[in-house]
This record gives sequence, structure tokens and C-alpha cells, in this order.
Amino acid sequence: MTTAAAGGDLVEQALGLSRADGCIVIVSESSSANLRWANNTLTTNGMMRDRSITVISVVGECVGVRSVTGVDDLEELVRASEQAARDATPAEDAGPLVEGPADERFSSAAQEAAPEVFATVARELGSSFAAARADQLNLFGYASRDVTTTWLGSSTGLRRRHVQPTGYVEVTGKSAGGSTWVGQHTRDWSDIDVPTLDREVRRRLAWGGRTVELPPGRYETLLPPATVADLMIYAYWTAAGRDAAEGRTVYSRPGGGTRVGEHLAPAGVRLHSDPHDAALSTTPFVVAAASSAMTSVFDNGLPLPATDWMRDGALTALIQTRASARTTDSPVTPYVHNLSLDGGGRATTDEMVAATGRGLLLTSLWYIREVDPETLLLTGLTRDGVYLVEDGEVVGAVNNFRWNESPIDLLGRLAEIGRSAPCLPREWSDYFTWTRMPTLRVPDFNMSSPSQAS
Repeated sequence: MTTAAAGGDLVEQALGLSRADGCIVIVSESSSANLRWANNTLTTNGMMRDRSITVISVVGECVGVRSVTGVDDLEELVRASEQAARDATPAEDAGPLVEGPADERFSSAAQEAAPEVFATVARELGSSFAAARADQLNLFGYASRDVTTTWLGSSTGLRRRHVQPTGYVEVTGKSAGGSTWVGQHTRDWSDIDVPTLDREVRRRLAWGGRTVELPPGRYETLLPPATVADLMIYAYWTAAGRDAAEGRTVYSRPGGGTRVGEHLAPAGVRLHSDPHDAALSTTPFVVAAASSAMTSVFDNGLPLPATDWMRDGALTALIQTRASARTTDSPVTPYVHNLSLDGGGRATTDEMVAATGRGLLLTSLWYIREVDPETLLLTGLTRDGVYLVEDGEVVGAVNNFRWNESPIDLLGRLAEIGRSAPCLPREWSDYFTWTRMPTLRVPDFNMSSPSQAS
């Protein structure tokens, strides 16, 4: 059974079977553990393993891709990929495959996600549950640990391997006055402290002891890091250089070209990605099972550099594959799976609240959808935590709203930028975990209509 082979061995076997002009093989093996709780009780826990195999065959300038989650006949998979390449038309992003290096750890086995990391979390949750029951509060949540090992090999001799640990904890608290959410990502679980998360949940639920009904309108609003992350991730996901050059996105320059070089945010603002960031490290080379405006199968194995997408408030780069970089005469700046925003601010969220005369503290966004790609207008709901601030103090919870905002337009209207800190996005945590964001003060955030979300 080929499924029993180690990931590196599977890559070598598939490459050995290939008769195509070029071949890339990607094997990804994930080991994950999770813990759930509801109504102040641990409910379920589990472990899962998953393996996917992708074979990319190149015949001339044509590409065929076949992916499976398990395979008994590896040769059949390779032949299917080759046939798909022979049946395909020439690829728009065709180019030479990446060469070298050969990772000396390539033959190493996959790493496991040991569930023992949850032992302390479960013990600390038990104390939180007992206190919550006594105070007539309900706690719900989810803890996830995943370790994914990726092997990538090519007929050029390229051999890359990477082990990516990912973990996070989300806690939702509910009381008679409403609900709130907090979350935190982690790499090794040494920094997860359930009592700290519990204290923040309780503080926000206490704020909800008083409720205030407000009409729709534009409000001075503080957006804490998790909320900013959800907005900036969407701005990043739509930053393909090819799409911008074709005039289809907010990064397109009227009349042609892109907005690279244009100031989109105040001086000092920097938006950047770095796969080697110690706190946010991610896969340091391209892994692409399919081509799109954001990535190319021909770039598989390409090293990922640290990239400034904005520097000193100016747009400095868009996501460029080697193919789109050739077409747009731009540097090659591939997609990196982490994102940081900073502006030199020093104030914490609490310090920015203390400096607020009257405004909203918006701690969580939900159901974010795109309305207009040319302006990147997004819409969504507030959920689990909108609070009224008066004279430097949070004085109550506010009804939920539907909001309409463009994260790019919002950057141009900032009134204050706080201290950046690692954070877990609420909406996109399953897809994009590694972010570092500041609290932002927006003078006129658009709450367009009331919402019944809860």
C-alpha cells in the first residue's frame, strides 16, 4: 500500500514514475487534535490524520494536476496527471520549474500533534466552568492544534520539507446581558493562559450589564487587533498584481496600471509579511496545487522573501508570481501566509479607550462579504461585542449593526494607530491564523443598519 510510505518516499516514487517533460509532487500530512466545550462542560475531543498527494505534470507548456487524499496506485495517479497535461491547452503562467536546493531533512517522517498540550487547558477550564456556573454565566469554546508536514519535490532535483505547527483557542461567554468572544493563536501552547482569557471574557460580559440602543450612522470607532486582522486579511487576499493590472480591483490605477507607489495610509504605516518572523513563522517556500492570480504551480519551491506590501503609507508591492511579474514588469513578490500591520503606535487598546470622549469599541466582526471589488467595499455584521465608550470608560453594550466599509478607504481615514500585537482573526482563523495588528481609531466607521445578530 503506497499510503503507508513516508511522505518523502512517496515524492521520490512518484517522480520516478513520471514520463512528463517536468513533474512536481507535493505530499502534505496533517495531524490534529481538538477540544470543545459548551455550557460550562467539556463536550468532545478528538484526533485526526489526513494526507494529500498532488502530482503536477508538465508536457511542453501544458499542465495537468491530479490530487487525492489517499492512493493505492501511485502510478495511476501519475498517469492521470500526465494525461490531463496532454489534454490541456498551454498554461498562461508556463515557465521553467524551480531548481534546488535539496533539503537534508527531506526523508524525515511527519511530526505529530500530541493532545497532551490540552492537559493544562482542560484543568484551567475546569476552574473557569465552576466559577461561571456560580455566577450564572455560560462558556463555550474550541481549542485546536495542528501540525502539518509538507514534502515538495521536482524533476529538477528540488526537495523541500517544512513542518508547520498551528494552534488557537477561542472562548465565547454568554450572560443574561449578551455575549462576547476572545481568541488567541499559539505555536507551542506555552503562552496560552486560560485564566487570562477568562478574565477578559468576564470583563466584557460585565460591560454588557447595561445595554444601549443606538441608531445606524457613522461613529468614532476603536477596532482592536482581531477586528483589524479580519479586514486586513481580506485586503491582502485581493492584492493580486495581475488582477490589479487588468483594472479589476481597488489596487488598479484609473486609466491603466496599478496603484503601486500611491499613498493609501498615513506616513509610518507598514503592511508586511515575513515567513521567518519568529512569532508568525510559516512555510518559507511556495506550495501551489493549482495556478491562480495569486500563485503558480511553476513557482513551487520558490523561496519566499520578507515583503513590504505598504511602507511609510505607500503601496510598495502586490502579490506577483514569476509569470505575472513578467507581464506587469514588477518584482517577484509571492504570497506569504502571514500578515503584520504597524504604524509606530505605543498605546494599548485600554489606553486608547481611556483617551476616547465618545465612541464605539468594536471587538468582533462576522459574516464578511465583498460588495464592490473596485473599491473593496465589504459588508458584514457585528457580533459578540460592540460597546459604548464615554469619557474614557466603557459604559455598556450596544445593539448589533450591519456595517459597510472598505479596508483600503479606512486606512486613509485613520485618526490613531495603537501598538501592534499578535492576534487571532475571528472570521478567518480557520484559513489565516498568523497575524499581528494594532488597534485602530476610525473617526467615522459606517454602521449602516441595525442587525439582529447575537
